[in-house]
Amino acid sequence: MKKIAVVLTVLASIVLAGAAEALEFSADMVSTAAGRSATGKMFVANDKVRMEMAGAISITRIDKKLVWLVMPDQGMYMEQPFDPMKIAGATEKMPGEIERTFLGEESVNGRNARKYRVTYSTAGRRDTVLQWVDIQSGIPVKTSAEDGSWSVEYKNLRVGPQDTALFEMPQGYTKFEVPNMADMMKAMGAKTGRGR
Repeated sequence: MKKIAVVLTVLASIVLAGAAEALEFSADMVSTAAGRSATGKMFVANDKVRMEMAGAISITRIDKKLVWLVMPDQGMYMEQPFDPMKIAGATEKMPGEIERTFLGEESVNGRNARKYRVTYSTAGRRDTVLQWVDIQSGIPVKTSAEDGSWSVEYKNLRVGPQDTALFEMPQGYTKFEVPNMADMMKAMGAKTGRGR
């Protein structure tokens, strides 16, 4: 479950960092990695993103500086802090971007797009991705590893206003807290008499 939370948060960062301007849109999302693919739904309204994937819902709220990970089957949700500085705002530029090279125009799922090779730095490491930006909307409709090992792309892109209720925490869910390992170790030490 933690892996799903991390993946959804990273995808939200890419989406928010990749929009050319504050747009509202929805799309079907297809992500592939290690020969497997997963599908989901994406909803974006300016600085808010909702992703539905793998039985979980992620709602990123930059205005509140948090991410809700909602698990409908369990009736629970987790809340995580979100640092808007990590995504450099809602611009076409990716976080940590160093260089962007135009490679030409291609069609992606019926949308005319500009293809770029983007070099960026994260955690002191340089990496490169390919990004296809929709000419009409400025939305990155596909991002992939240069070696093709993973990709995220949008199909059935619909630009327009989104229902504000999509970006609110649903009622009736129980908040789930991930235990802090340091606190757990202290508690275990106190029970065994070694934490004194």
